[in-house]
Amino acid sequence: MIRQLSLFGGVAASVLLTGCATPANPQDPLEKFNRAVFTFNDTVDRAALKPAATLYKEHTPSFVQTGVNNFFGNLTDAWSGVNNLAQAKGRDGMNDLTRFAFNSTFGIFGVLDIATPAGLRKHNEDLGQTLGYWGVPSGPYLMLPILGPSTVRDTVALPADLWGDPWSHKMPVNWRNVGIGVRAVDQRASILDASNLLEEAALDRYEFIRDGYLQRRASRVYDDERSQEKHEKRLRQQGQHEEQEPSGKVDMKDAYGDDEASGKVDMKKAYGDEGDAAPPPQAAPSSKEPQK
Repeated sequence: MIRQLSLFGGVAASVLLTGCATPANPQDPLEKFNRAVFTFNDTVDRAALKPAATLYKEHTPSFVQTGVNNFFGNLTDAWSGVNNLAQAKGRDGMNDLTRFAFNSTFGIFGVLDIATPAGLRKHNEDLGQTLGYWGVPSGPYLMLPILGPSTVRDTVALPADLWGDPWSHKMPVNWRNVGIGVRAVDQRASILDASNLLEEAALDRYEFIRDGYLQRRASRVYDDERSQEKHEKRLRQQGQHEEQEPSGKVDMKDAYGDDEASGKVDMKKAYGDEGDAAPPPQAAPSSKEPQK
């Protein structure tokens, strides 16, 4: 958490030093709609979620907060393991599933995180990252009501991600809803200091959150050498494809050659190798004899 806050503060300071807002982001063609949803989410946060998170952080013992965070974090390890396996990351996938098994049993349903000290590193993989790993583009940035920043690709994957969360199958429903509320408050409390720093800075918070989210998602999709190589290979293939497409333009310098005074046009050279273009018509010979 300290590392996250330090990184957040460093980015905020760097943006402040630039002294100006960033230009329009081509990945955000729905900016007008997204800003309206962002305003709605911000109103809900200020009225309900942030006050609840502040009370939770100030009056709940730290070991209880740690236990709640560990419990819900443990639930994400199972779906993370499935997505790692779907990305052909066998070792990471087995690591996540082992984490889930250890913490769910010896860690008292995940309240205690015994897997991390044992050397089992935590990953955070979801279906949106899996689709991105296999080449599905992220699409435009999208701000979702209540849920916050996303992209078109991640939004399409969201129903599966919600289904892959074991808590979404918790019965009875009233216990499930209580858990959803506690989880939301706990997650909001974990970024309370960072959000206060952002609010105090004279920034366009919408742009800051959007750009930070897109950069973070890209770094999580291409989080190892193999995924980076696949991404770079796709970019090279896309660039080669664009270079091979005929532009339909005629290079007049190549058509006329270096001797511009000759006035002759090489139609084959001008229009490519198709050779379908008929040669330019030749003037009929004059019937008049030249005067001597």
